[in-house]
Amino acid sequence: MKTKAVRLYGKEDLRLEEFELPPIREDEILAKIVSDSVCMSSHKAALQGTDHKRVPKDVALHPVIVGHEFCGEIVEVGKKWAGQFQPGRRFSIQPAINEPSNVYAAPGYSFQYIGGDSQYVVIPNVVMERGCLLDYKSEAFFHGSLSEPMSCIVGAFHASYHTKAGSYEHVMGIVEGGNMALLAGVGPMGIGAIDYAIHCDRRPGKLVVTDIDPARLARAASIYTVAEAARNGVELFYVNTSGLEDVPAHLKSLIGGKGYDDVFVFAPVKPVVEQGDRILGYDGCLNFFAGPTNAAFSAEFNFYDVHYNATHVVGTSGGNTSDMVESLAMMADGRIDPSSMVTHVGGLDAVARTILDLPKIPGGKKLMYVDLSMPLTAIADFRRLGADDPMYTKLADLVEANNGLWSFEAEKYLLAHANRI
Repeated sequence: MKTKAVRLYGKEDLRLEEFELPPIREDEILAKIVSDSVCMSSHKAALQGTDHKRVPKDVALHPVIVGHEFCGEIVEVGKKWAGQFQPGRRFSIQPAINEPSNVYAAPGYSFQYIGGDSQYVVIPNVVMERGCLLDYKSEAFFHGSLSEPMSCIVGAFHASYHTKAGSYEHVMGIVEGGNMALLAGVGPMGIGAIDYAIHCDRRPGKLVVTDIDPARLARAASIYTVAEAARNGVELFYVNTSGLEDVPAHLKSLIGGKGYDDVFVFAPVKPVVEQGDRILGYDGCLNFFAGPTNAAFSAEFNFYDVHYNATHVVGTSGGNTSDMVESLAMMADGRIDPSSMVTHVGGLDAVARTILDLPKIPGGKKLMYVDLSMPLTAIADFRRLGADDPMYTKLADLVEANNGLWSFEAEKYLLAHANRI
């Protein structure tokens, strides 16, 4: 079967091309991809090429399909898996397959025939063996794509830890009813973290979200309101730190001068990391969520507090399969809605440029529909673009009816009316 896909050949070398997929073997599955959301990790892989831990050294000769936040439908099932998976079923994939023989191997980075930015893929046996091909039952394909980044957030909340006085035991997870700060927290992953913090089973009592961009703060506050948080037992504060003389002092003042139990840092920026350290309370945990591209990135950490106040740091990169299952379940129940993460949509022909330029493109998640030909388009521009193309007018009507957010109705309309690749 022929497929069109975006493949990585080396540093900053992404190519959209058509090629033949091999016939599936008895232990493989053929699948059609519908949506893939672009992750900063894909930008880093494209930037670094074979210097990236997940990219094979022979990628120039055996290019890999990029994209690891994808959702689609099963087309054909090999004999080995026929009793467990059926054609027509929708799926999402946990790319962190953690194969013991190569812990770095992952769809979207390491495989020739599976990645999110392809019309069709061959799912290898290892994905099923590791339990990473997940049944997806919701209507919107893009929710399935966004279950992967949401699983990273879920994993971060689970990976934070605290201690018991007089014991070496670590108690995993955030402090329920405690004080939490999300620093630089209104980017796409921060937005998802606000949603999860407010609606998960183990919520903070006070949640402070900071940023220096007033427009992004206003957007977050309009989606996840103070009133909505209060209905879920969370006191929520949005803080623009750009004009504050002493950011740590101000953030502590919001919680009665105390320190924070859980601090998440969503930007690899030295002053932000150091702010996080300075607001930790006794036994406070700083989760460095943002992955830097600079291998020498560092920041100061107060080791007096490490010794006497039991402060500590943890870093998370990705979630595991159980985190993704939790994300999918919460979406299916309507408890979280990752629509708020999406600010742009596009087609397969926009993928390569989007990945390479990602840090320069404002907004949140870029959602790609791989069977379509469409430039990367900001949702906020739909109404303006409708002056020349009635499809965008209809899309504008649909998202405006959903508080300006991408929706199942908008996805369904786009898939029915946009140009095919």
